[in-house]
Amino acid sequence: MNDEQLRHWTVRSSSYRVDEPFLRVRSDTVELPNGTIIEGYFVRESRGFAIVAALTPERRVVLVRQYKHGVAQIVLELPAGMIDAGETPEACAIRELAEETGYVGDAPQLLRTLFADPTSSNASFHIFLIENAVRKFAQSLDTTEAIEVETTSIEDLHAAVRDGRIGSGSQVAAAYIALDHIR
Repeated sequence: MNDEQLRHWTVRSSSYRVDEPFLRVRSDTVELPNGTIIEGYFVRESRGFAIVAALTPERRVVLVRQYKHGVAQIVLELPAGMIDAGETPEACAIRELAEETGYVGDAPQLLRTLFADPTSSNASFHIFLIENAVRKFAQSLDTTEAIEVETTSIEDLHAAVRDGRIGSGSQVAAAYIALDHIR
């Protein structure tokens, strides 16, 4: 296959089917490079999100345990959250770590940016490392959040992604990327 066959799709029209604080869905009519017209191609729009691997001075990783309604389960994760309007990914990482856990630390180091779901979403997620993280504040949770904070060893973080205790694709990717950096 050559680059000519991999051309961009042409958007012929767009409309928003859902435009709510937690979900924005666009319906596109697109023309494929071969001339085929596809109606109702849905795209979830998002400013993206930040995931934070926070490492304490004792080399323990900060984790959060919380209920996620989409899967109707309590999950174990690295702290993370959606980027607010006008906010940089770095500022989001600092804010989410502080709000969800009460921890603060050194300036965030961007480790990698990945696409969340490039087939049907424009969202990217940004993976940060914040070193020397210490608990300085009480949690400042959103209405939808009830979060337990815990710390774990680097070895147990690795085990948690291997054995499925951390099960979200973006979280597994973030943990492995962070582990590559901190080992």
